[in-house]
Amino acid sequence: MKAPTGTRDILAPESDRWKALIGLFSGQMERAGYGLVQSPMFEEIGVFQRVGEDTDVVRKEMYDFEDKGGRHLALRPEGTASIVRAFVQHHPQTPWKVWYAAPSFRYERPQAGRFRQHHQIGVEALGVDDADLDVEVISLAWDFFASVGLRRIDLCLNSLGDPVCRPAYLDMLAAHLVARLDDLCDEHRPRARENPMRVLDCKRASCREVTRDAPRTIDHLCRPCSEHFERIQEGLGALSIPFILDTRLARGFDYYTRTTFELQASALDGAQNAVGGGGRYDGLVEMMGGAPTPGMGFGIGVERTLLACDAEATFPVPPSSLVAFVIDVTGGTVARDLSAALRRAGVGVVRSFDDRSMRAQMKQADRSGASFALIIGPDELEAGTVAVRDLRGETGQHAVALEDVVAHVGALAKGGRQ
Repeated sequence: MKAPTGTRDILAPESDRWKALIGLFSGQMERAGYGLVQSPMFEEIGVFQRVGEDTDVVRKEMYDFEDKGGRHLALRPEGTASIVRAFVQHHPQTPWKVWYAAPSFRYERPQAGRFRQHHQIGVEALGVDDADLDVEVISLAWDFFASVGLRRIDLCLNSLGDPVCRPAYLDMLAAHLVARLDDLCDEHRPRARENPMRVLDCKRASCREVTRDAPRTIDHLCRPCSEHFERIQEGLGALSIPFILDTRLARGFDYYTRTTFELQASALDGAQNAVGGGGRYDGLVEMMGGAPTPGMGFGIGVERTLLACDAEATFPVPPSSLVAFVIDVTGGTVARDLSAALRRAGVGVVRSFDDRSMRAQMKQADRSGASFALIIGPDELEAGTVAVRDLRGETGQHAVALEDVVAHVGALAKGGRQ
């Protein structure tokens, strides 16, 4: 039996790196006033169809099924839709600022940093139309990547307009595409009229050439959208966040309005270098049946981010949190009781089992990553002491009375090496 195609097991110590990444993210988001939301892994299929029935996510990649009660459900393909559904259902006070860390599921060809079960961390903020919120959200993503040591990150920025100015732009874009219909790829040729923005997303050379001189959304924004976008650019400049205007950036979902952005790791292959992105979705709450409510957010791929960290040789597996390894060759009773006492005192500790030899237990201790070995042999048992050996070679070995070991090791754990 093996993990299904497109999935994988994350084992220690690599899982410690995941835990550290998510812990870092949660701390930064909570300092900005974002609270954790845990949403279901699956929803009624209509929740996810709101991201756009003409998108690849819905048409090709979504895992959907009928449960035993006859309900048509789907596994979560992305993070925003479930958060918006929760907002509509629970009516929280606005502004509602949340973060999440969750697996997402898409039936697509597995590739570097992208699996059929992949993992996202992200934020959503609902109830605020202010362009400064867009700046805050973008800066949170930018600062997070900086905090894990990534330096080769490009921020691409665009505005897609709103229901006031976008229809006229779409007509112009469709006319441009239809005039060169034969030059489009097979997938997008039949979709050029119905959903021309999907062609902007296409990475195939033929479509890229057609859209190279296509009308740009930012040249056809209404005044409110133009002022909104100018405020974002001003704010990013004030925060010393560099950005690239990418007028083909549409992000693949139909719910985006105005702001779209993407963060790309130049250390990765160009075709698979997006590590995160998001934008504004001011009409999505209404599509879910709620009152008109603006929204803004982003999602970051955990797998792709860690690949970028590997490429830049940053954010390694964190050191072990184990303080002690108990070695007991007198039957295991002392190891059993001492390990429990240390854990109750908040000290990370492990021990050996199965009455292994001193040599075998010492090898285990060296491999464990613990800082100290607590050794109980026949002499220590008779004297009522424990030999504390520094496995990192700084303080050698010394004896401590058994009744004092918990306090002594606790002090070592806090940095008071003796």
